[in-house]
Amino acid sequence: MATDSLFQVEPLATQAKMPERVTLALQELIRKGAYPPKSRLPSEAEMAQHFGVSRTVIREAVTRLKAEGLVESRQGSGVFVREAGLDTPFRIDPGVIDSIQEVLQVAELRRGVEAEIAALAAERATKQQIKEIGMRLKAIDADVAAGGDGVAADIEFHRSIARATDNPHFLALWDFLSQFLKGTIKLTRAWEAQRKESRNQVLEEHRALYAAIMQRDPEAARAAARRHMEMSSHRIRTIDPDFVAQNDQKFAGKRGS
Repeated sequence: MATDSLFQVEPLATQAKMPERVTLALQELIRKGAYPPKSRLPSEAEMAQHFGVSRTVIREAVTRLKAEGLVESRQGSGVFVREAGLDTPFRIDPGVIDSIQEVLQVAELRRGVEAEIAALAAERATKQQIKEIGMRLKAIDADVAAGGDGVAADIEFHRSIARATDNPHFLALWDFLSQFLKGTIKLTRAWEAQRKESRNQVLEEHRALYAAIMQRDPEAARAAARRHMEMSSHRIRTIDPDFVAQNDQKFAGKRGS
């Protein structure tokens, strides 16, 4: 059985949690291509031995994978990884996003989405929507000036830009991706609060993005959004690990909101 999973199942005090841990481990192996579409998973006995659990736990984990549409049973042949189809929705499992690298991968995906959202907003935003974006920007400044972290206002600022695309699918995709980064945004804001120059840099990036949209310049808006996302990733990379440990935050954003 492949052993290159980043998620290693550790001994647990309660057996009840084991199926979830094994499910996450198998999801990670499938996601990373250790078991590509149409490939067969190892037998129950092999997986039970590998993970150090009972076959009952393996059966429950496989049942969960079936419910998610990731695998299917073939009579007399075993359990096989399914090919992605129309009935297999795109998903990012929050259970495996627990490292800086995983968060940066989501941020990289969001970078391309944000850039196109900004360009479309510059082309399509109504006067009222541009006004709303400006109000959301001022709300960030006001919150930070009052001693807040500005996270909720930051999220609403970007969301107002997504709404201005006049494309509900972009808004839905933005909402989906942003849920994985909320905790990280809170963490970076707390880190930046100790460094005035970094905090000011974020504000300038937001202002540049708003200015490009207000001027109805799609290319400038795209470039401003891309730069903002690139700088966001840079800021994530430079957070002191000790600061992360002290704040007990998961980079996946599962605890933040």
